[in-house]
Amino acid sequence: MSSPSKRREMDLMKLMMSDYKVEMINDGMQEFYVEFHGPKESPYFGGVWKIRVELPDAYPYKSPSIGFINKIYHPNVDEMSGSVCLDVINQTWSPMFDLVNVFEVFLPQLLLYPNASDPLNGEAAALMMRDKTAYDQRVKEYCEKHAKPEDAGAAPEEKSSDEELSEDEYASSDEEVVGKADP
Repeated sequence: MSSPSKRREMDLMKLMMSDYKVEMINDGMQEFYVEFHGPKESPYFGGVWKIRVELPDAYPYKSPSIGFINKIYHPNVDEMSGSVCLDVINQTWSPMFDLVNVFEVFLPQLLLYPNASDPLNGEAAALMMRDKTAYDQRVKEYCEKHAKPEDAGAAPEEKSSDEELSEDEYASSDEEVVGKADP
């Protein structure tokens, strides 16, 4: 059986090789950001989130800590902290799972099938149960406001040289914060 540090290294390399943009937070391999795109056929499609991943010393025997950095409107994600309420990560994690599972299966499933009966965001859960159309619209508004590629730290698409900056782009400042500082 391989050591947790070898497994951590292998899973991280596998994630990097599977078309996910991964940004290391420090020199170790325990904390990093992953760029995550909302799944097709969901109101989250088109949204791009920066996900903070922290691997515990006992990974893969203990689950990774996962959190959204830029805001998302979802019953199972705390709007302020970005914490995720997902059984497979929080309670039923198994060493058989790896980081690719988190980004290709678990998070897309979470966004496709929110669980309003176990909410971290009570307002989102109530709206989803009361008025699914209004909920979907709110999700799309959050995506447009908080989940553009530049909100996740991705480079915005290059403008051709004959396009001029709009007044809003010209007047933008660095004062806007992309995510919440860690406590």
